[in-house]
Parts: sequence; C-alpha cells; structure tokens
Amino acid sequence: MLTITDLTLRVAGRVLLEEATLVLPAGAKAGLVGRNGSGKTTLFRGITGAVLPDSGSISLPKNLTIGIVEQEAPGSGDTPLEIVLQADRERVALLDEAKTAADPARIAEIQIRLADIGSHAAEARAGAILHGLGFEADAQNRPVSSFSGGWRMRVALAALLFAEPDLLLLDEPTNYLDLEGTMWLETYLARYPRTVLLISHDRDLLNQAVSSIVHLEQGKLKLYNGGYDQFERQRRETMVLKEKQQAKQEVQRKHMEAFVERFRYKASKARQAQSRLKALEKLGPLTAILSEGTRAFSFPQPVKAVASPAIALENVAVGYEPGTPVLSRLNLRIDADDRIALLGSNGNGKSTFAKLVAGRMKPERGTMTVAPGLKTAIFAQHQLDDLVADDSAYQHVRRALPDEPEAKIRSRVARMGLSTEKMDTEAAKLSGGEKARLLLGLATLAGPNLLILDEPTNHLDIDSRAALVEALNDFTGAVILISHDRHLIEATMDRLWLVHDGTVATYDGNLEEYRRFITGAQARYGKSRVADYASEKSVSGSKAERRRVAAKQRELLKPLARKIKETEALMKKLSEKIQAIEIELSHPELYTEDPGRAAALAKESARLSAAAADHEETWLQLSDEYETGMASHDPT
Repeated sequence: MLTITDLTLRVAGRVLLEEATLVLPAGAKAGLVGRNGSGKTTLFRGITGAVLPDSGSISLPKNLTIGIVEQEAPGSGDTPLEIVLQADRERVALLDEAKTAADPARIAEIQIRLADIGSHAAEARAGAILHGLGFEADAQNRPVSSFSGGWRMRVALAALLFAEPDLLLLDEPTNYLDLEGTMWLETYLARYPRTVLLISHDRDLLNQAVSSIVHLEQGKLKLYNGGYDQFERQRRETMVLKEKQQAKQEVQRKHMEAFVERFRYKASKARQAQSRLKALEKLGPLTAILSEGTRAFSFPQPVKAVASPAIALENVAVGYEPGTPVLSRLNLRIDADDRIALLGSNGNGKSTFAKLVAGRMKPERGTMTVAPGLKTAIFAQHQLDDLVADDSAYQHVRRALPDEPEAKIRSRVARMGLSTEKMDTEAAKLSGGEKARLLLGLATLAGPNLLILDEPTNHLDIDSRAALVEALNDFTGAVILISHDRHLIEATMDRLWLVHDGTVATYDGNLEEYRRFITGAQARYGKSRVADYASEKSVSGSKAERRRVAAKQRELLKPLARKIKETEALMKKLSEKIQAIEIELSHPELYTEDPGRAAALAKESARLSAAAADHEETWLQLSDEYETGMASHDPT
C-alpha cells in the first residue's frame, strides 16, 4: 500500500526525515507518533504530494484515493448533510448522469453501480456519521456558515469519513472533538474498512483505533506492532538494552584506551597497541541515546486552604439571557479536594458551568455559596489568543508579578516547563504546547484553591500530557476538568458529572460504561435517555433486583424485537422478488426482443437490491442493539 524508501525531507533547511523507510500494508491501521515538531505533518504533506522529497521516494498504488481533512473549514450556505453527501463524488456524478441517460444499457449500469456503492443508504450513513460527531437532526440541516470554526472542522471530518478513501490520513482529529465525539471516532476507525494513518497524542485513541505504531524519531521511521501501550513498553525495553550495550562499549573503550596509553611507546607492546587502536576505530563513536525528556511542570499549591464545601449550589439556574437558562436545577457540592470531570456533548453547557463556578457568571436564581478566601483559576484554549505576541514568557510573568526579583520570576517560568532559551522567546514563536504551558502557569500564579481546565491537552504531546497528569496529581486543591483525553480523566479525576438536559448530575458509572453508551446505547435510546440509561447502568444489589431490572429491560426491548421480525419478513419478500427478476434476466433473447423491458428490470433489480441491503443493515443493527441491550442487564 504505502512504501517509503530512503526518504529525506527538509523544511526551511531543517532535516525532518533522513533516509527514512517504512512499509505499510493495505488495510493497516497505524498511529504516527513523535515529539511536536519532529515532522509528522510534513510526512503527511509528502504523502499527498504537497511537499516533494529531497531524496528517496514515496510509492502508492495507481488510482489510490487519499483523504485528508483540509485546513480550511467549509463555510458555505450548504448544510452539513449536503456537504457530507457531496463528498462521494462518484455517487454525485452517477446521480447526475442518471437524470439524462437514455441508453437502456447505460441506465442499467448506473443503477447497478449505485446499488454496489450503497447509494440508497447514503443519506442514512451520512446522518449517522454526523450524529456520531455531535450533530443532532436539526443541526444537520442548518447552514454550515452558522457554525463556529470547530464545528465546521467536524463537518470536514464527517465528509472525509463518508468518502471512505483508500488511505485515510488524520492529523490530530480529536483537537476539535469533545469526549463523546472522540469515543465515537475510536470505534469508527477501529471498524474502518481501509488503510488509516493517524497522528494523535491521545493514548486511548491510539490503543483502541490502531493496531500498529509508527514512531518518528531522529528523522527515522520505525514500525511497532500493537497499540500505544505496547509500543511504549517495547521502546522502553529497547532503550534499556541500548543503555546496557552503551555501558559495555564504554568499559571496553576505556580498557583499550588505557592499554594504548600505557604501551604505545613500548617496543615489545607496540604491535598490540596498534592492534587496539584499530579496534578502537572500528568501535566508532558512541551512539548517543538522545533523552528527549519532557520538562516537568507544576502548579503552585493553594496559598491558604479553604473549608469544604468550597462551592455549594442550591437550585441554581444560569444562562446568558434572562428567563432562558442554559442550566437549571443545580444542586451540587464541590469540596476543597474534589477531582471532577465534566461529561456531556459540546453545547450542553459544560463551559457555562465552568464559568459559573469560576465566578465569571452569576446565578439567575437559586443560591451559590462560596467558601471565604476561595481563589479560582480557569484555563481555556481560546485564551491562547490573549498572549501578547511580542512578549516573552519572562515578560508575561514579570507583568503579573511586578515586585518579584528576577531570580524568582525565572524560577516561576522554569516551573511551567519552559527552558532557559524559551523563557526569552517571543510568545508568537513558541509552539502550541509551549504556549499552553505558559498560559497554564499564568492562570495558576496566585496559588488557586480551585483549578478549572477546559481542554488543556490540545497542543500537548503525549509526554507533556504525562507531565500534566503528574502536576495535577501533585496539586492539593480542587480540580474541575473538561477534556476529550480519556487517559487524563482516568489518571487524575475521582468523580464524573454529566452535563445533559439542562442540568448537571452525578454519573455513577465509569468511563468504559460511558463509552459503551456513547457508541451503542445512544442510537438505541436517543439522547433524551441519557439520564435514564446512566441510572439503570449503575444499578447494583441483590440478584432479585438485577432480575427485576432485566425483566424491565426485556419489556423495553419488545418493540425492538418486533422491528427485527418485521425487517426479516421484508428481507424475505425482497429476496423472492429479486430472484424472480434474475430468472427473467437470465434469458438472452430478452435483450434483443425487448431491450426496454431488460433495462427496466435491471433498474428494478438494482433498486430492490439496494433496498434489501438497507434492510439487511437495519436488521444487523437492530439485532446488535437487542443483544447488547439484553447483555447489559444480564442478571447473572
């Protein structure tokens, strides 16, 4: 499928890949990992032909289709559904030709091809992809120009997934997705029928969606089997082995050097000394094991502890317009050491809740009690634009702490994980990850009691995310986290709150249960069933209680069972009709004696085949939902 041979790529004179080699077979699903700035995106541009190699080659099969999300998000008056459907160019062309085609044979060919590519199910498939990425039915039919940039990028991603290119190239697709969209994408990519190469710093996505990892390091590409965790383990073992070899080589080198220094001028040992010199030359220079260690960073601890609850909400409602609250019925308590992750699709009010507890919005009604002396810090990705482009990290911190000595200012910047060189670099020239570190550091300078993080990982690579995990776990105050990074949530948070249906409530399940719900139960129950599903999933207790819930579940699934039987009956009828048409079309004289009828029959056969395929797909989905529904409440 994809063959890279001795590839060298340079950008602005900097070598990013040097004599790199990789073979990726057809159907492979691989994650491309490496430090920020190592050349991953440049490699993608080389594969698409946007960047020409300095030497070496990138080989792909002839007529292979390559798909990549364009940097420019769609912004036309078309709806998301229309844009996604237009992405299948073959289908669009065939439908256009079908309107004017007059030749019976060509009409039959068009209809058969449309049936082969599942044209009749296209709208349903496009809608399902958009729904998985967070677009409700009404949103799918709104003009794309009415959406923000992040949502437009979701439309672009949906169009790419719908087109199903032979080689799917995804560059950090979760940066504009929420947790729910990320979980859906994990499942979708794992089932994608063609080749995938994915750039991501999301550990769970790389563990769930791909079966191999391509590591870009020091200009070379190396393929590892398995997900990210397996790659990390294999790489660690390799590095330990290299360190042992290096230590052994160092001992051998020092022994030889000592022998040469001692005997090189002694006649009786001169020959042996010369022999050792040659051996030293053969050893060559010691291979450096570059430690691309990520700089740790830390958050200042709360200056003064506060009593619990830090914040208490009693029947609170909050919104942007009087009388139309975004969230209501808020009865919650945040303690001084709470670790809370907010779940819920974008648009449900997670950021509104964050602004409320941060004190940036006032309750419209109800009572919000805040502990005396509570200091709150909030980080959000859009705040990256608030950095002064021409000022360095040092200058940003100096402005916030004007009376502190220079040594203390530089110490503060160092705790943000920025090197001495980066301290004095203009903000505009910092990488996205370095800007995020600076902004996190600025937000927490005062030693907050409550830290609110809204998607803090978008510009952080995997190692920097691991450093963030350590920093959060060392922080003694309370944390509220909004993130699409499941690993970060699981490694740092203790409680899950679900933002849905205009309120916020405790979610009693775990993230794996939530993932199963997002990828399966949502289609079965609909979003209005989120709270019911969450409460049912948390049922525990006696066998009798579990049996009662299982009986209730069977009752709920009766309509689904009826639909399965009805679909089976329709499939049988369609099969009989198609078989009858095929018998008639099998007679050669039909095409000479009545070509019009032959074309009509072929067209009808294609229509019925497409309908049968739709019903079969529906039957498979319904059967899977029924089995999953029953299994989720198995009383045993």
